Amino acid sequence: MSVALPADFRLELAPGAWLARADVLMGGTPFRIVRLSKLQADTLAEWLAGGQVGDQPDAGMFARALVTAGLARPVPPAPGVDYSISVVIPVRDRVQQLDRLLRAVRRLADTDPVAEVVVVDDASAKPDELAAVVAGHGGRYVRRAVRGGPAAARNEGARMSTGDVLAFIDSDCEPRAGWLSELLPHFADPRVAAVAPRIVAIEESADRGWLGRYEAVRSPLDRGPEGALVVPGGRVPFVPSATLLVRRTGMADGFDESLPGAEDVDFVWRLAGRGLQVRYEPAGEVGHEHRTTPAGFLARRAHYGRTAAPLSRQHPGAARPLAMSPWTAAAWAAVAARRPVLAAAITGVASGLLARDLRGVVDQPGREAVRLAGGGTLHSGVVVADSLVRAWWPLSIVAGAVFPRVRPALAAAAIVPALLEWRRTRPDLDPIRWTAARVLDDAAYGFGVWRGCVEQRTLDPLLPDLGWRLRIEAADDLPF
Repeated sequence: MSVALPADFRLELAPGAWLARADVLMGGTPFRIVRLSKLQADTLAEWLAGGQVGDQPDAGMFARALVTAGLARPVPPAPGVDYSISVVIPVRDRVQQLDRLLRAVRRLADTDPVAEVVVVDDASAKPDELAAVVAGHGGRYVRRAVRGGPAAARNEGARMSTGDVLAFIDSDCEPRAGWLSELLPHFADPRVAAVAPRIVAIEESADRGWLGRYEAVRSPLDRGPEGALVVPGGRVPFVPSATLLVRRTGMADGFDESLPGAEDVDFVWRLAGRGLQVRYEPAGEVGHEHRTTPAGFLARRAHYGRTAAPLSRQHPGAARPLAMSPWTAAAWAAVAARRPVLAAAITGVASGLLARDLRGVVDQPGREAVRLAGGGTLHSGVVVADSLVRAWWPLSIVAGAVFPRVRPALAAAAIVPALLEWRRTRPDLDPIRWTAARVLDDAAYGFGVWRGCVEQRTLDPLLPDLGWRLRIEAADDLPF
């Protein structure tokens, strides 16, 4: 879909993107090195200094290409269009949580107004209580006689609503000021089909013991403090439907009701596959009541893992645990085998080959190659460690039992990243319980992945993607 970025948008470099020199841009998803013409370099410099995209067609398409490649982040103007908003709430039995949510929606109505609230009861055991709560807050109550799951309830609510934008929000959520007003400006871009806020812990949820404090910092629903384009394999590969704003015209077939979970991931990936864009905007926040009992915490993590296999049926290769080059994989295999000299040699050869490709592209190809190849290998160590103790932990246990030489590396993979993350985030939790929570998190998720793979008879969510190759291309060749 070739649609220029609107003229009144501004641009800033995306996190992880940088100018190696005025006419060479690095970063993006997947990582690439982009050569800019003199005109493109000057135009980008003007944008980064605060200028608007402008109404020149070539400039708008150049801006779109940078955004699509994950090299730049769009900054929309102040809202200029009034959208009618339909809040759609799927619910099953959560009477108190629904009451809390509806109170919050009404409380924020002055700054985040909605045209209607549609509550879809997915065959609850307490329909009268739910209907009374909805009526008390001026909403519309719709009851499904047969339970269909959250995907079916959302689709039903979409059909029953009338707004230009559908604000799907789960009953265990509580929006904060700006949950709509911070997100709606992104819809000024006609290619944007959905926008998601940041999902954070509801205060009382964070106060529920050590798992609550862990979830407040490391919930998989929280996609972090930096905005991003949502694409498979990207820095933000998915956003949850705990709260998701969707342009009505982008709904198409809606959420896949056949999936046992991850229907939200599938939905945004299908939007991306249609050439539409989904944006994550953390300036808008919505609280979520995390599961903080041991049983609830482990069951939810296992459920997330179990959805990887059916999701991979719909999107082959997109749910794999890591992606890297064969050079990087070989270097880390040497480290695991306690062959550091071999690992350094592999990285050195990769750096030399990269330096050859960078001649004429950057001023100091050798230095830049060492930075990219060496730094990339070091950075990917976190991803490798995560895979070893998360998706692949049953294999890691077997490898440790059979090959004593790899045991120190496996122990380091389980402990070192956890401690480094604890040091970086400084959660309200001591490092021992933090590490214990991470181990439980990884073990439950990995169990779910393997269970799903057995049920679906597929290995796709367990396979690494070693097909990564560095791209060096002209800006004119970037996808739109």
